Amino acid sequence: MKNIILVLSIFCSFFSKAQIITDSLFISGHYRLFHFNKPAQSSRNSSLIFILHGTGGSFSNMMKAAVNLDIKSRKENILIVYPEGYKHTWNECRKAASTPANLENIDENAFFSQMIDYFKINYKVDESRVFVIGISGGGHMAYKLAMTMPEKIKAITAIVASLPTEDNMDCVDLKQPISVMIVNSTSDPINPYEGGEVKISEFTLGSVRSTQQTFMYWATLIGYTGNPSKENVRQRHVNDSTTIEKYVYKQKNKPEVVLLKVINGKHEFPKGIDVFLESWNFFKRQSK
Repeated sequence: MKNIILVLSIFCSFFSKAQIITDSLFISGHYRLFHFNKPAQSSRNSSLIFILHGTGGSFSNMMKAAVNLDIKSRKENILIVYPEGYKHTWNECRKAASTPANLENIDENAFFSQMIDYFKINYKVDESRVFVIGISGGGHMAYKLAMTMPEKIKAITAIVASLPTEDNMDCVDLKQPISVMIVNSTSDPINPYEGGEVKISEFTLGSVRSTQQTFMYWATLIGYTGNPSKENVRQRHVNDSTTIEKYVYKQKNKPEVVLLKVINGKHEFPKGIDVFLESWNFFKRQSK
């Protein structure tokens, strides 16, 4: 592949004692970095999971947060990749975003498409099992991939992120059914659960739909009607005021849509569950 620049550094991971490879792709005048654990030589037909940091975040923080999934990856034949956003930001679907990636119209679709090709060619991953987990701005990037590249993405998890309002949407949505899990918090001061303006100090990001509207967007796209099933995932603990309710639209031979409603949760990973392992269990169901 002409655009693949084989690079720069190999260093040791202290999280899982695995070898971490840093590589890059040259896309539209920019080197785009990504990091991953070197797979075992015997690995073939792996599932590929991209884990995306939030606006202003870093791949290393995501690597720490996903350590339990990383440990499980060898047993369950998963190749986990931690891409870096352009200047720590993503060119996702929010028209009002004043982030560098949006202002410079960075070609994210080319980046992710070429990463998928890279891992297919070099590590023989199964291109029918490509998944994305993203938090905050990374969740918005996951939504973008689901809307604009559904033929290449099997399922996504978006954490503390809701779809942009229609007036704040600048992606061309292909409106193809896809499996989606949403993990949103009712007391989130940044991504308001009931919708509205997203407020952070560094950038303008415009408004988002409510969590319910976001959930129903994906469910309606698939053709679900009526009420979802409901279960309690986590009861309130003594030292933590959050509880988690799970809402599911699921039917044989259809993509699944899930909402984890974190009651009293903030703009963070939910407490009491490992959202990365929860995502992997969700992804596995979509592959059957």
